[in-house]
Amino acid sequence: MSSQSKLKRSREQWKQKASRRGDDNRYLRKELRRVKNERDTYKKRAHQAESHLKAPQHQDKMPAIGSKTDLVLMALQLFLVARIGFRAVSRVLAVLGHDLGIAKAPCSQTIINWVTRLSMVRLQSASSLTGSTLSQAPFSNGLIWLIDVSIGLGTGKMLAVLALDARHHQLHPAAPSLQQVHCLAVSVAASWTGETIADLLQRVIAVLGRPVAYLKDGGTELQKAVRLVGERGLPSLAIDDISHVVAALLKRHYQDHPMFETFLSACGRVSGKLKQTILACLAPPKVQSKARFMNVHRLVSWAERLLKLSPVGRAANGSPLSKLRSCLDQLPACKALIKRFRDDALPLLECQKILKTKGLSHATLTQCEPLVEVISSSAVRREFAHYLQAQLQTATMLGLAEVGLPISSDPIESIFGLAKQHGIGEIKDANRIATRLPALCGTPTRAEAQQVLEISVAQQHKITGGLTSLTKHRREVLPTPACLEKLGMDQAHNHLELIPSPKNRSNHQEIINISNSYKEACGPQLMRQDGHRRPARAVL
Repeated sequence: MSSQSKLKRSREQWKQKASRRGDDNRYLRKELRRVKNERDTYKKRAHQAESHLKAPQHQDKMPAIGSKTDLVLMALQLFLVARIGFRAVSRVLAVLGHDLGIAKAPCSQTIINWVTRLSMVRLQSASSLTGSTLSQAPFSNGLIWLIDVSIGLGTGKMLAVLALDARHHQLHPAAPSLQQVHCLAVSVAASWTGETIADLLQRVIAVLGRPVAYLKDGGTELQKAVRLVGERGLPSLAIDDISHVVAALLKRHYQDHPMFETFLSACGRVSGKLKQTILACLAPPKVQSKARFMNVHRLVSWAERLLKLSPVGRAANGSPLSKLRSCLDQLPACKALIKRFRDDALPLLECQKILKTKGLSHATLTQCEPLVEVISSSAVRREFAHYLQAQLQTATMLGLAEVGLPISSDPIESIFGLAKQHGIGEIKDANRIATRLPALCGTPTRAEAQQVLEISVAQQHKITGGLTSLTKHRREVLPTPACLEKLGMDQAHNHLELIPSPKNRSNHQEIINISNSYKEACGPQLMRQDGHRRPARAVL
């Protein structure tokens, strides 16, 4: 074979080999690009998945308390909603501080200041508070004012004024509670009379306008105050609290019963015999001596159930039944009184439950009529029926006979009881209790927490700085007997008074007298002390 032939043949082999090599390289390059693209796609997806997996962990580590407003709101909710003490609130925030993002938990005194400032915030906002419009009471603010007086430790007595929407039972399906009332004013004085209460009510009316009605208990000083305010040209109707009416009814008919004192004494002796024994679970409920007839039905129900545990017949010696009979004292002799009291009290309490929940209206009065008819004592039945008719007439005058008239002052009783037990300690200082009454109404909001931070120390000190403190006096006098004489100079000079201030007009004592009466005026027009004629009564 010639050399030229060998060269051609070698060249063809080289071309085939280069062609195969090129095909392989092109295939590898394509595969490499595909693998790289898939790799990049998988890497991107992996980063996205990793970020997605880390996101919840990051959110869990985010602090729940993002600002000081949030911290104030949480502290107020722990005290006012969860109802734990100031020191407990501080400890809870310290324990949860790491998870909530709190660098340093506030101390108990700081939380006390926040609660006091919340009371100031709510008193400031009360000047713009209005209720539902009532066509039958066109010159009123649409609110029912709950007024009551309560005592504390020391010489101070607290007077509180709460506001409740007149159409509460149309707006809410349940009985009024602290969530639906607003504190309008709170004041502490050495004593309260009809004149001083009327003066305070008149100052509040100068800012907020005249209420639809006053809801109160049967206290003589409150009745006189409402009457005096009406005589000064600012009349409003009066509503008697049903709980106090029922208690007064039972008191009038059973306090002088010959067996009633025997029954109470027997209950006390039975309680002493049952305690510290295996029958301690049968001990009677505790009933306070003051306002006893508000809860004496619990004692009667307990006695009736206890006597049922001792049926007729002989009991074996040493048996629980024989031990129980040895502890009954004179309770078996009071069976007639227990039965009569139960037959009177149970229907009254059932009516009270209906009227507190739904208000007094034609519909609820129809529900109560069968219960009133089964009251055993005719005198109790007659007086209670007369009370219902009188209050229904008040509801008709206000246009609430179909909606339901609130006739329960439980919210103001609850706020006094809660304030004396929650965050006070052993020393029930009236001034200190009064500073927290407005804060106990309603639920704290974020807007209120922000306003709490806007109140300065000087503003708070202006209200609370000059108040007498029983705790401070105790710390000064006990170690230093020479300070004892100082108490006589400090007592009863400085007392708390929180009243909303007007925003758009002067807080002047002279008030335009607009009558709320619906009867035609007869005779000459009355003259005021300043010589001006009083506006004639409205005629509808």
